[in-house]
Amino acid sequence: MATAKLTKTQVDAMTAEGARAYLWDTELKGFGLSVTPNGAKSYILQYRPSGGGRSAQKQRITIGKHGSPWTPDTARAEAKRLLGIVALGGDPAGERRADRRAATIGELIDLYLAEGCAHKKPRTLIADRARFEHHIRPALGTRKVADITRADIERLMADVIAGRNVKLAEGPRQPGSVPRGGKGVAGQVVTLMGTLFGFAIKRGIRPDNPAHGIEKPKVRKMERFLTAEEIARLGAALDAEEEATGNPFPAAAIRLLLLTGARRSEILELRWAWTDFERGALFLPDSKTGAKTIHLNAPAAFLLNALPRVGGSPLVFPGEREGKGLGGIDKVWFRIRDAAGLSDVRLHDLRHSAASIAAAKGASLLLIGKVLGHRQATTTERYSHLSADPVKATAELIGTHVADALGLSGKEAGAEVVPIRKK
Repeated sequence: MATAKLTKTQVDAMTAEGARAYLWDTELKGFGLSVTPNGAKSYILQYRPSGGGRSAQKQRITIGKHGSPWTPDTARAEAKRLLGIVALGGDPAGERRADRRAATIGELIDLYLAEGCAHKKPRTLIADRARFEHHIRPALGTRKVADITRADIERLMADVIAGRNVKLAEGPRQPGSVPRGGKGVAGQVVTLMGTLFGFAIKRGIRPDNPAHGIEKPKVRKMERFLTAEEIARLGAALDAEEEATGNPFPAAAIRLLLLTGARRSEILELRWAWTDFERGALFLPDSKTGAKTIHLNAPAAFLLNALPRVGGSPLVFPGEREGKGLGGIDKVWFRIRDAAGLSDVRLHDLRHSAASIAAAKGASLLLIGKVLGHRQATTTERYSHLSADPVKATAELIGTHVADALGLSGKEAGAEVVPIRKK
C-alpha cells in the first residue's frame, strides 16, 4: 500500500499498471488518490461510519477527478468536511447512493458520459451519444433509474425497431445521418442500455441490470460485393471525377479503400509518418481494434507514393482547410457511385468487396481476417460461402490425381453422374 503526503508532484507522478492503484495520504487518515491503468486520477475518502466500531464496513466515496476544481489541497479540505459529517453520525457515501438511486435515466446518462466511458474511442462515443439523444433519452430520460424494468427496455427496443421514438437532432446533419430506427439500431440500443446499467451497478446506483438477457432482433448483415465488371465501371467513374475536379485525393482514397480493404477512418486519417514503403506497410498506432499493420500490395504502394505532399501537412489526404483532413467524402462518393450506376453501394462495401475477392481466390478466412484487422474470427465467417469455387477446384484436383493413379480413363474420370432409376 503506497503512502505519501498528497501533493501535486506526488499526484502527477503516480501511475498504475495492469490494475487500479491507490496512494494514501499520510496526514489525513482515509484520504487518498485512485489511479486507473488508463491514467484517470480521482481523489477518494475511505471511512467507517461512526457508532459501528471496527466491525462496521468501510465506506468509500469519490470526491472528484484530479484537475480543476479538485487539487490535493481542495480535495483534502473536502475530505475533512466529509469526515466531520461522519463524526456527527452521518454517512456521506450512503447518502450519495440514496441520491443516485433517485436519479433519472437522463441524469445517469450524463454521469456515464462524464465519468464512465473514458476507455471508449471517439468514434464509438459519437455513436453512443447519438443513440442516447435520438432514442434512449426521449423515451426514458425522465424515468427513475430504480423504476426501469426489463419490460421497459423491451418496449424501447420495439419502438426503435418501428422508428416510433426517434428524436431528430437540431442543426445541419451529414448525408445519411438522419436517425430512422430499425432492427440493427434497436440491438445497439439494448447493448448500450446494458452498458449504462452495468455502470450504475458499479456506482451503487442500482443492484441489478434489467437489460441483461434480453434477446436482440436478428439482423441480416448487408453484404454487397462488387463484381469485376462493376469495379471496371467504378474505375472509369473515378478517373472522370479526378479529371473533372483536378483533385486527386478523394479518388485516390476510394481506390485505396478497395485495394486494401481498410476502414474509411484508417485511410482518411492516414499520416505520412505511418507509411513505410521499404517494408510495404502502414503502421497505424491506433484503430478500431487497436494498433494495426496494413500490408500494402504493389498497386496500393504505387498509388500512395504517387500522391502529392501538400506543404507541411502530415496527412496523406489533407483537406482544403490547413491542418484538417479530407472532408465531404460521402458527397463525392454519392456522385461517383451514381455515375458508375452503383447507387446501392455504400463506401463500406468496398471493404467487403476486397474481402470477397480474397475469398474467391482461395485465401483462408484466417488470412482474410488478418488483412482486414478483424479481432474475432466470427466476423470473417460471413465470407466463407464465397470460397466455394476454390474448394470445388481442390476437390477436382484430388479426383484427377486419384483417377490417374487408379488408371481410370478420361471418360470415366469426367463422366456425368446419372441417377439410378429403380425398375
